[in-house]
Amino acid sequence: MTRRLGILGGTFDPVHFGHLDAAAAAHAALALHQVLFVPSSDPPHRPADPCATGLQRLALVALAINEVPANNVSDLELLRSGTSYTSDTLRTLHAAGWAPAQLFFIIGADAFAEIATWHEFSFVLDATNFAVVARPGTTIEAALTQTPELLPRTNPASEVADTSGHTGIFLIEAPTRDISSTQIRQRITAGLPIGDFVPEAVARHIAAHNLYRTKDVLHGHKKKNSDR
Repeated sequence: MTRRLGILGGTFDPVHFGHLDAAAAAHAALALHQVLFVPSSDPPHRPADPCATGLQRLALVALAINEVPANNVSDLELLRSGTSYTSDTLRTLHAAGWAPAQLFFIIGADAFAEIATWHEFSFVLDATNFAVVARPGTTIEAALTQTPELLPRTNPASEVADTSGHTGIFLIEAPTRDISSTQIRQRITAGLPIGDFVPEAVARHIAAHNLYRTKDVLHGHKKKNSDR
């Protein structure tokens, strides 16, 4: 079978069990050979810069996925200057030898509802498959109402075909924990435990390096908003 690469992009500020649940769901549903976590340097979808540095967030992801052989982390967006557009990341993967039909961009249904606002939206749709994972509070059906023109591209994950064909959108109904990075940062600032939200190694690293401790880094540094 042609190799399939899952891509999970995000700020990961910090990484948490919701991210890991989405990766695991896509890996199982689509028979992915690997899931690549790609932390953003300058995420266009956020109105503020990340609170932790790129290297700190990279380290947290590495700790979170350490015991899952199918997961890996990449610094390709952290090393690239300028806004971290998904379209540029996909071009880099194409140049490395990955065909669009071999790539599966993993995304929650809540984020997928805004896909039409992404930078080079039309290109991105043809540059990768999408693995849309159900999220608490946002059904896949509700997400698709925002972009009904994409309905002809959608398929249940059980119908994923040989990746030699065209790209599509694969829908994954799987439980994922209702967690946000903002919620975790707020708990840390308030002195509350985060053991139910992140892997133990991540919690230890955050505590050891005093990450997210002060209120002035709760929401990051303000910047101009943009699209992904």
